[in-house]
Parts: sequence; C-alpha cells; structure tokens
Amino acid sequence: MDGTHFRLRTSSSFLLLLISLHTSTAQICSTPTSVNIAENNEVGVVVATINLELGVTVDFTADGNPDNTFRIVGNTMEAAKVLDFEDKQVHVVSIICTETATASKLELPIVVTVENLNDNAPVFEQNPYHATLNELSPSGTTVGRFAATDLDGGPLYYTLMPESSGFALKAPTNPDLLVVTPVDFDKVKSVQLILTVQDAPLTAANRFITTTTIMVSIVDVDNRPPWFQPCSRYEVGGAVVCQSHGYTSRVVLNEQEAGVLSLDPGPLYAIDGDLGLNEEITYSFLGGDGGGLFQINPSSGNISMLKPVDVLGTISLTVLAAQSTNLFQSSSTSLSIRVQVKSLHPPQLQRTQYRGVVSAVGSMAIDPENKDQPLRFLATDQDYNATGGINPHITYSVKGSSDFSVIDGYLFMTKDLPEGTLSLQVVAVDSTNEESDTAQLSVQVTSGLTTTSLPDSTTDRLTTALQETTEETTSTPNPTTDSRLSPSVSDPTSSDTLPTESTAHPPTVIVPGGGFGAVDMAALGASLGVLLFVCLVVIVVLAVRVRRGKADWRKIAEASLFQTGAKGSEGGHPPSVALNVLRDDTSEAGSDKTDNEKEVKPILTKERRLDEGYKSVWFKEDIDPDAKEEVVIIPD
Repeated sequence: MDGTHFRLRTSSSFLLLLISLHTSTAQICSTPTSVNIAENNEVGVVVATINLELGVTVDFTADGNPDNTFRIVGNTMEAAKVLDFEDKQVHVVSIICTETATASKLELPIVVTVENLNDNAPVFEQNPYHATLNELSPSGTTVGRFAATDLDGGPLYYTLMPESSGFALKAPTNPDLLVVTPVDFDKVKSVQLILTVQDAPLTAANRFITTTTIMVSIVDVDNRPPWFQPCSRYEVGGAVVCQSHGYTSRVVLNEQEAGVLSLDPGPLYAIDGDLGLNEEITYSFLGGDGGGLFQINPSSGNISMLKPVDVLGTISLTVLAAQSTNLFQSSSTSLSIRVQVKSLHPPQLQRTQYRGVVSAVGSMAIDPENKDQPLRFLATDQDYNATGGINPHITYSVKGSSDFSVIDGYLFMTKDLPEGTLSLQVVAVDSTNEESDTAQLSVQVTSGLTTTSLPDSTTDRLTTALQETTEETTSTPNPTTDSRLSPSVSDPTSSDTLPTESTAHPPTVIVPGGGFGAVDMAALGASLGVLLFVCLVVIVVLAVRVRRGKADWRKIAEASLFQTGAKGSEGGHPPSVALNVLRDDTSEAGSDKTDNEKEVKPILTKERRLDEGYKSVWFKEDIDPDAKEEVVIIPD
C-alpha cells in the first residue's frame, strides 16, 4: 500500500508538472487526470474519453503505455488487458495530442486505479495440519495457530467442528487452538478437527469458504507406575489405577522344585501403566532376598527356589516392579507360597461313568441305576486313609455345560433346558495340588418326572457347609494343620484352600456366575426350615419332660413327709428335722417378692396353721393328748 501511495503522489506531481509546462499552450485536448476501473474487467472497456479539438490527433507517448495495458481508439482509451488488483493496483499512462496544422503538441497524464473485488477465497498453508499434545494438558493450553491468508485482504472468520471435541478457538477471528478439556491417552489417541474460514461474515451474500483438517496426536506421558497383570482397573478422581490381587503358589515340604514356580494366576509380570511408553520393567523382592528360599529374575519376573523349605505354613513375599529408567515409578503385589505335604495319590471318583435324570430348574438329579435315590458324586483320596479317604479339599464341577451346579456332591439343574440327553463330564479336583479325576456324565432332561428331594442328612450337611463357608471369611486358618499328619485334626476352613465349586466333606455351595441362585436359596431355606422345626420339637419335649419330672418329685416328697411324720409320732416325739416347703411352680413364677422376703417354713409343727397355700404336719396330741391319731395332714 505504501508503494501505491508513492506512485500516486509521483503521478500527481508529474501531472501538475505537465500542466504547469503547458499553461501557455493552447488547450487542443483534455481528459480526466484520474480514472477508476474494476478488476477482472472485460477487454475493450472504455477507461477514459479524450476531448480533442478539430484537427488534433492523440496517441501514447513513447513510454506512456507500459506493457501495452491500454489502447487508443478514436478519442477513447480502452483496456487492452484484464486488470487484476492483486497484480497491480495503479497504472499511469501518458498521452500526447498533436495539432496537425501547427504541429503543436500537448502531453497529458492519466492515472488509472484498479478497484479491488472479492474474487479470491482464503487459503490455508497446509491441509491437513498435524499437531501433538501431551495427555492431560490443562485447560487453556495452546495446541497451535492455524491461520489462513486472503489476497483480497480484510478480516477472516473461523469456526471449529466438532464443538464437543474438548478443543476450541481463542476467538472467531483468532485461529489459535486451545485445550478445553484435558485428554487421557488411554481413552483418546488422536483427535480430528475441521477448521473452516470465510472472508466475510455469515450474513454476507458474497463470501468464499475454505476448510482444512487438523490432526491432533495425543502423546502419552510418564505418569503411571507399572501394573501387575491381571488387575482390576478403577478410575479415582480422573486418575486410573489398576489393582492386582496378588499371586499364589505351592511347594512340597523338604523338596526343592526345579525350574520356574507355577503361579496362580501366572506367570508373574507387569506392564507399564503408560501404554504409549511401554518402558522396560525390573522385578525384585521388596526388603530382601525372598527369605533366602526364593529368587526372582529381574528381567522376566520368574521365581525359582534356592533351597527346600522345612516348615509347613504359608510364606508371604512382596514383589516390586519398577521402570528401568525411572525407579520412582514402581508398584508392588503380594506373593503367597503354601508349603504342604507331598501328595502320593490323586483323588479318584467311585465310578468311571455317571447317569442322571433331571426334570426342572432347581430339582436334583436322580440316579436311574439306584431307584429313587439322588445322584451323588464322591471321590476318595488314599492320602486321607485316616479319615476314610475323605479329602475335605476335593471339589466337584461339571465340564461341558454351565447349566448345572454341584451342591454337596449332588447335581442340580440351574437353567431350563429342552428335553434330551447331554453328554458331559464331572471333574473332581484336589484344590491343594490341582490333582484331578474325570468321569463321564450322561444327563437326561425330561419333564413330568418327580425327583427325589434332599434327604435329611444331606440337608444338615448342606446347612453345616453354608455355616462353615461363612465362618471361613472370619476365622484365622492354621496353615500347619494337615489331616494326613494327624488323623484327628483337619483344617477345612483354611484360607489357603483355593475357591471351589463344591466339596465332598465339608460341602461348599457354589453357584455358576459367582452369586447365589434360586437353587441355593431354595436349599438354604429348606435347611433353615428343617432346623427351626427340629428346634421347636426339642423345646416342646424338654418342657413336657421337665414339668412331668417336677410333678413326680412333688408326689414323692409329699409321701416322704407323711411317712416321716408318722414315724416321729410313734417314737413319742416329733421329728427334729425341718424340711423346706415345696412351693408350686406357678406361685413361684408369679411371685414378685425378693429372696429376703420369702420365708422357709417348717412342715413339722405343733401348731395348727390355717394360712392359705401353707402345708404342714402337726401333732394332734397338742390338742388331745389321748387321741390315737398321731398325724394329720392339712390340705391347701
């Protein structure tokens, strides 16, 4: 614009100079000294009209028409080219008028100004743009500036889509991109935005619109420790944590296991909580060398034994996982290793094949080979000969279908199934060492069949199992107890026993899915009902027996009193032994007197008392010494 103004000032000075030079020359021609023409004109459009005297001709001076932009046609000056404001805004031309008769000449300048039109759309430098942003950057952080240019000049107006992307523009006329909501790398890896620009407000009729794409890549930053796998993820106050539930293992007493210990769940490993960084993890035992019994590979996390363990029990260790490049980013988890006696025999089911018939949800399968008897699974373990082969750690489950549940060794159907025969398997597992036995199971689903209900003994054991299962969560286990070491001692409530679906003795009720279903609630209700009924019967029997016993004792006491009184009178003197009064139960229960207010009255007396409710033995000789009747019992 400064160059344009300079040219305009120069042209004006030149025009004034020419005018001053020809003030004495006769005006043989005239023309406007300044004209305007809109850009993008048509060729031949008249730019200026030249007024000529008679016998006067007009033409451009030698250098008065640069680039031949204009032309003289008669007494008019026309555009010989299409003018563009963005190319050149001002053109200065010079014409010369010549009078033929006198050869007089007159030079006149003409300043042609090109008017700007909105004929260009805004332009972005890139499409698409690429930008990066650290995760969780605070609100107000500037991602970048994405400005467009317009050859026509003037203000530009921007809009960003989508509006709910967590980003916004600083202002409608300022294309700075800002963070509105912090972005988490774990949830969003990249954001695609559409930026639109126009060279006039929305209300303008003539406007050009241009769009571009902004790709924002979210960069993961090191803000999370390693996570042991598997783990449960939680979001607390916008931060994500992953909680490990620890690992467990088993070793045999006085034996060193070769190679890597088998863990549950296994293997032991951790990942970088910042998934985008995936830093290398280093493992170690927290606070020592694993008790001198175990070692951990710092790179893989594999755990192996250094020497045998000579004490039964549970060894608790803490494993630490840290980033190799940043030891402050670390986390820990628990490792429980149970030391147990070596198993010499696996569990063994009593049959190699079982058959059952079941009719409805919640009903117990019956054994067609043992009429009217429920189907029951039972496995024995020769390591437990002292307890009759009953291993309290054996659990049962059905393999091949989740529509059945085993309770106390009995099979129940937990979901409606169409009639037919299912080929399944029953699995018995010793939860202390994962030794197992499998048998074939054929279940026929039929309708209209009356199945056998739980026998009383099974109901009692089921109730006991429910109570013991509840106690397991509150009791403190004794890890050194093993029924194979002491026949009279067992520890079925040990917390080291892994969760199971069912046990032979004591039985444990497990419902598929981890909750209590209709079958379990029905069994529990039936068991509690039976217990309540038995308690009521026992209470009634005890009450009747106590009442009868007191009545019989009262009769014996009264007879003894009568005999004692008679013998005393025959001897010539009353007995000297005083007996306590027998008080009626109802009067004793209804008495409000304290012990100090109650009197112990002798039943042998020489006075005749007529107190209500008072029993006594008195000697008639006090009234009539010669009387033959010695003793009279006065009734109530």
